[in-house]
Amino acid sequence: MSTDELLAEVLRLPRDERTRVAEEVLTSLEEPEDTVAAAWAQELDRRSREISEGKVQPVDWETARTQILNEMRQRRASRSAP
Repeated sequence: MSTDELLAEVLRLPRDERTRVAEEVLTSLEEPEDTVAAAWAQELDRRSREISEGKVQPVDWETARTQILNEMRQRRASRSAP
């Protein structure tokens, strides 16, 4: 069975069963907690350093939220376009 066939089958399931499948798949992708914590610590250090060095400028939550929502809308629109 191809990935597309599997996805089509899953999408035909009732909502509660799709939820279970999604939870199981997402859980299978999780890394050990200490690995995730270490990766986040490195990422926070990098971001803090970039701000301190003036390489990036922080934006307020409302601006970030608007940008994120716009990007999500664009991605959804491109997926539904023929």
